[in-house]
Amino acid sequence: MTDKEKQFQLARYRLQQADDSINEALYLLSGRQSPRSIINRAYYAMFYAVMALIVFESFSSSKHSGVISYFNKKFIKEGILPNELGHSINKAFELRQEGDYREYVDLTYEQVEPFIQKAKVFVQSIRDYLQKNVFGS
Repeated sequence: MTDKEKQFQLARYRLQQADDSINEALYLLSGRQSPRSIINRAYYAMFYAVMALIVFESFSSSKHSGVISYFNKKFIKEGILPNELGHSINKAFELRQEGDYREYVDLTYEQVEPFIQKAKVFVQSIRDYLQKNVFGS
């Protein structure tokens, strides 16, 4: 298997992780489960999609904030992808951080439910970009 084939395989794997995370968020929402867990899964859907995208970049980071910063600089600020995607992942990251790491934070369904749709749009936008600019080549 060539390096390029390995990159394609990893990117597709990350997109599958993104899809799985959206399905997990939907499952949690349908059972009125923890809003903290819902935003966690919605955020990770977006994060995995970004990870699929940067497989093809000469960039690496061990921190989520570094990955998101690179995504915003390279793909949002340069106009490759719409600003709304940057806003979505930034806010999802903020809410996930609050829910996972801050004490006495109670997220609500009203806060987190919109992020499932935002995650769907985000993942599909990344998938479309990769299909048009990477996979299709």
